[in-house]
Amino acid sequence: MNSATSEASGHTTTKGRSLGAYLSSHLREYGLLLALIVVMVFFQVVTDGTLLKAVNITNLLLQNSYIIIMALGMLIVIVSGNIDLSVGSVMGFIGALAAVMTVDLGQSTGVTILTCLIIGGIIGAAQGYWVAYWKIPSFIVTLAGMLVFRGLSLWLLEGQSVGPFPKEFQLIANGFVPDVLPAGIGAFFAELFDVRKINGLSLLAGVVAAALVIWVSKRQRDQNRAYGIEGDPAALFWGRTLVIAAALIFIMFKLAQFRGLPNVLITMGVLTLIYAFITESTTVGRRIYALGGNQKAAKLSGIKTERLTFLAFTNMGVLAAAAGLVFAARLNTATPKAGFGLELDVIAAVFIGGASTAGGVGTIIGAVVGAFLMGVLNNGMSIMGIGIDYQQMIKGLVLLAAVIFDVYNKNKSA
Repeated sequence: MNSATSEASGHTTTKGRSLGAYLSSHLREYGLLLALIVVMVFFQVVTDGTLLKAVNITNLLLQNSYIIIMALGMLIVIVSGNIDLSVGSVMGFIGALAAVMTVDLGQSTGVTILTCLIIGGIIGAAQGYWVAYWKIPSFIVTLAGMLVFRGLSLWLLEGQSVGPFPKEFQLIANGFVPDVLPAGIGAFFAELFDVRKINGLSLLAGVVAAALVIWVSKRQRDQNRAYGIEGDPAALFWGRTLVIAAALIFIMFKLAQFRGLPNVLITMGVLTLIYAFITESTTVGRRIYALGGNQKAAKLSGIKTERLTFLAFTNMGVLAAAAGLVFAARLNTATPKAGFGLELDVIAAVFIGGASTAGGVGTIIGAVVGAFLMGVLNNGMSIMGIGIDYQQMIKGLVLLAAVIFDVYNKNKSA
């Protein structure tokens, strides 16, 4: 009996040590998720439950949609070993262009969206050309771009705000997916959960999304184990997966109590899935990480580093244009100061989400979580009535802490 107890105790101790070692080596990944949970719980308590009210969660998603969209592209740029300081100005310029096309020139929403996305791609390609083929530091090229497109926005709008946009254009950011399910389904769940109303489609989407997360995660884990790749310990894997699934259901349940699924949430979700797949499961994605990890080694191995850098900036331009359309549609007007300073929020979200300042490290999901963390900080502090001066200082300290943590982990592993 004593021998068996001792053996079991020894097994538990060994397992505990291995679990602790795994958590220590993956502290950034799990620490970020834990930080987001802690921050949300904190603001939920200090705001007397206002943070997680249905209307506030909807506003939180709408207010941070353009940050998240740009963070997807910025993650790829930073992973490749570069940076783009012009995204805020490009976003503002595209919003101004959309306003001139729809309000002043009377162009249709479809033509405006397509034209703006193409112009955004051209802007990104122009900046990427100088960085990739002329080897001019991205900091300098995009700093120049920031000034140029800020000036172009002022010139295009003649220093004045232009709006409002047509109703069709406003739907980009302010529209909601209609509930196509029978009304009785929503009424049944509203009575079941004792709430005023429930959007059945949103609730169903949450359940489906949670089930997909569990299925895809389990499938990926099984595939990795078949190839001899050790993943997370079972307890951590299921704990993280179930927390994410529960969070999806909770958020969708809250959205269902207000106006349902925002159009922009569908856009963000699709883009996140696409870019997560590209970075994690394609040859192009692996080459981008190799480029950021060691550009000379990547070039010697046959990777066309110049073309990858060029494409990274072109992609960033398209996403900055998409964010500009969303931002303008949400405000229902284009202003000369639109996008001012937003590049800092985008870059901060990516670094807080786990990207390395040296390139070669970072994930799409981490960038999205980092953007949400910044958004929750902004939203929570605003609800509490904290001034913009203190908000900026707190966000700066959070960014500094994230970078210090990254450097500490590198020095520790070295």
